[in-house]
Amino acid sequence: MKDRALAEKVGAAMRNRRQSLEVSQEAFADKIDMHRTYYSALERGEINLTLRTLRRVCSGLGIQVWELLKDAGV
Repeated sequence: MKDRALAEKVGAAMRNRRQSLEVSQEAFADKIDMHRTYYSALERGEINLTLRTLRRVCSGLGIQVWELLKDAGV
């Protein structure tokens, strides 16, 4: 799997989880102390996540890293 495809799958899983919480990108980015445009790029798969950032996002979503990766199909 190419890096871009992987980033897009993880980003889509992040978006689905965030939307299931009925939270806007801006509110979620504020919650995890991240700039909204950076978070938006993560959801679109334009930026590769570091493990630290992945853990931060998952913490904000209230899930474990493995749950998000499972949602993404990786």
